[in-house]
Amino acid sequence: MSTVADQLQETSPARGRAPLRFVTAASLFDGHDAAINIIRRLLQSHGAEVVHLGHNRSVADIVNAAIQEDADGAAISSYQGGHMEYFRYMVDMLREKKSEHIRIVVGGGGTITPQEIRELEAYGVEKVYSPHDGMEMGLDGMIDDVIRRVSNWQAEDFQPGALSPDNQQAVARTISLLEEAVEEPQRLDALRRTWNESGNTAPVVGITGTGGSGKSSLTDELLNRFLRHFPNARIAVLAIDPTRRRTGGALLGDRIRMNSLIDGQVFMRSIATRRQHLATSAVLADSVQMLRYAGFDLIVVETAGIGQSDTEIVDMVDLSTYVMTSDYGAASQLEKIDMLDYADLVVLNKFEKRGSEDALRDIRKQWKRNRLAFKTADEDIPVFPTIASQFNDPGVNRLFQELCNRLAALENSKKGQWACEDPGPTGDPRTQAIVPPERSRYLAEIAANGRETHEEISWRAAAADQAQACYRALQVLQDRAMPAELDAFAKTALAAKDDRSMSQLRQAYNAALDKVGAEGLKLLRGWPARRQALRQEKYSYQVRGKAVTGHNFSESLSHIQVPKIAAPDFRGWGDTLRFLMEENLPGFYPYTAGVYPYRRTQEDPTRMFAGEGTPERTNRRFHYLAGGHEATRLSTAFDSATLYGEDPDERPDIYGRVGNSGVSIATLDDMKKLYSGFDLLAPATSVSMTINGPAPMLLAMFMNTAIDQNVERYLRADGLFEKAQKKIDALYGDRQRPVYSGDLPRGHDGFGLGLLGVSGDLVVAADTYEKLKAEAFKKTRGTVQADILKEDQAQNTCIFSTEFAVRMMGDVQAYFIDNGVRNFYSVSISGYHIAEAGANPISQLAFTLANGFTLVEYYLSRRMKIDDFAPNLSFFFSNGMDPEYAVIGRVARRIWARAMHGIYGAGPRSQ
Repeated sequence: MSTVADQLQETSPARGRAPLRFVTAASLFDGHDAAINIIRRLLQSHGAEVVHLGHNRSVADIVNAAIQEDADGAAISSYQGGHMEYFRYMVDMLREKKSEHIRIVVGGGGTITPQEIRELEAYGVEKVYSPHDGMEMGLDGMIDDVIRRVSNWQAEDFQPGALSPDNQQAVARTISLLEEAVEEPQRLDALRRTWNESGNTAPVVGITGTGGSGKSSLTDELLNRFLRHFPNARIAVLAIDPTRRRTGGALLGDRIRMNSLIDGQVFMRSIATRRQHLATSAVLADSVQMLRYAGFDLIVVETAGIGQSDTEIVDMVDLSTYVMTSDYGAASQLEKIDMLDYADLVVLNKFEKRGSEDALRDIRKQWKRNRLAFKTADEDIPVFPTIASQFNDPGVNRLFQELCNRLAALENSKKGQWACEDPGPTGDPRTQAIVPPERSRYLAEIAANGRETHEEISWRAAAADQAQACYRALQVLQDRAMPAELDAFAKTALAAKDDRSMSQLRQAYNAALDKVGAEGLKLLRGWPARRQALRQEKYSYQVRGKAVTGHNFSESLSHIQVPKIAAPDFRGWGDTLRFLMEENLPGFYPYTAGVYPYRRTQEDPTRMFAGEGTPERTNRRFHYLAGGHEATRLSTAFDSATLYGEDPDERPDIYGRVGNSGVSIATLDDMKKLYSGFDLLAPATSVSMTINGPAPMLLAMFMNTAIDQNVERYLRADGLFEKAQKKIDALYGDRQRPVYSGDLPRGHDGFGLGLLGVSGDLVVAADTYEKLKAEAFKKTRGTVQADILKEDQAQNTCIFSTEFAVRMMGDVQAYFIDNGVRNFYSVSISGYHIAEAGANPISQLAFTLANGFTLVEYYLSRRMKIDDFAPNLSFFFSNGMDPEYAVIGRVARRIWARAMHGIYGAGPRSQ
């Protein structure tokens, strides 16, 4: 049962020891981590040591981390639903592991109702903080409340004894015991003697280096390789981070990088230094000896980020590895790095950074100088360039192989224990940047182009005003050689020996027209006719080869004809030109007022947004929303399991998320049922899918659904449907074919369900299938969100590395080009979620357009043509009460159009 805060007794923190230790995380399939990041910073500022796990963490992840870290509490944020199952499961797992003293505190941002809060707290959650608690206590007050509550709980007395890698709780609590006794070391002398007398001599690998060099990512990559090559090895990791001098708190953030911890073979404990100016803990040596005694086969120690003179780790380990990047400054700075003298292995990580090859050369030179080994070949020097963030990086493979060789050569290693015959491809790492290095200033180029265009418009408008002034003066002087407005004087008129003032005005007029330029003159000359067209009864224009017509006026209740577009009526040429070049009418470059001359009336722009439960349930909702509408514009929300590319499961922390706040889609048949009863090839049908990490997979499911609908249509039209059904039944034999569960909704004629359980290529000839497939590609309409850049920046539903995900986006777009998919947007570049994460309208716009231009640069680097892919890009912005939102679309359209026109040379549809 939870305890009311004002009834808690004041006790010393963390069961009589300081400081408190917390594990913080966002719950499974939840990428909204802004709140938990604020909470963990506040906990640190209140003197707590915080082990931060990040977002998308299962109950087992959190509970195992809390036990290995000997935490006092777990602070979890949960915004995606499924919280009742999730937190009950966490309470149950802690009880099962006899760790109920680890208290759970929860924040839900208002998604957890008061009734649910009462139920969770009655079940064993210490406290669920609601928005009301936040308003009443404030953030600092909430953290004070958390600390009082957690401090009140006492773990059972712990008596250290026999240890093993399987008893992780005992190992963790023994490390805590060492920390508590650091001021009274004699208390544990008997234990130390026992540990030292054991025959276990597991090798210790030390990994140290500058902060931000990628030590944790590199450690994780090495651990993954150890687990793959030595699956029976039990490995312990001690990761050390600095204690903050001002608050006494610490961010223990290495665990967030350790994907290898999923394997039960690895035990990890994060340790704060609890002392100043040093990169290791006072209990490190004893902890290492204890882990050897416990029977681990390998111990890895990762220190806090170090400076130039820190070599403390060398004396505590068997093999030391120094990790650095090319950002060390001038080459002379290498002479100051002590670890280059003592490290067994030197790693130049983040080798993809510019200047890394020069850094590798200089580090090798310095290594030779330090050891007077000038005749050593470069390939024999233990300096390893790596890109730890890259899958199966050859540099990391080579480093791993060398590490195994050195472990095998240690006196305390058993024969063959660390033999590694095939580490994978080795050598220097190579990677192709998403944006080629020569285009790294593309955003600066776009910004400069925008400023230059604005300045150009200003002086062209001034020239137009000057030309008009000269023209009016010549009219007053009744110049008989005057041309028509905006036409230049003929050369004969300029050469005529008329009045000197008249001649100078003619020359000034022509010179001003030259400054206005051909484009400006064309705009000014065409303006009267365009303005007059707005005053006609009807309009007509072309969209993708089709004529669009309508009325220019709407009639008010008082029978007044109100123009749909109110054109400005400037008298000055300069004002007119400035309007046409900066604003223009809707449908004309730079599209500030819109990309179409008029809003289309034949297609209702209303999106029919749905997603809840099973595909059948959401399908019924779609049919309800679409009923009575001429156009069908389905917008699909997927549940959080689908958003993270996972299948539904009965495990409680997954089960509560299935079909919650979105539809659960795990198979092609699910997708077929979801959109059944709708003709996906109809001109009035479009489908939007809110999916990011697994977007290519869900898009493939959708396209196959559209293809199979076309196959089904072909079978029915040619009288082949019954024959195809018999073939499918024969394929299944005694197995049950998938079916649509429940009754079909009103308006659903069963179309789209005829090929459940199979794909169309199994029931028609190959050439027929390819023809129907190509037809489906040309006719499907819609968009898939797919914007992994904004996910990385804001929402975090990332299941692959950003680089790999962007490459998949490029693969999708290349496939669209090759297969003629022109009416389906391959990505919706989203500002909405960037705003949701806290951006203001201006920064939202900046990030979103920057992401769009990044995709443009990447696609161009793959030799796609701008006009082949730019029409497949779409944008999606948030809106709000800030005044900037009134013009966000206008500004975005203008910036995009100018860049497409001026930088990339794109055609009108791409602009």
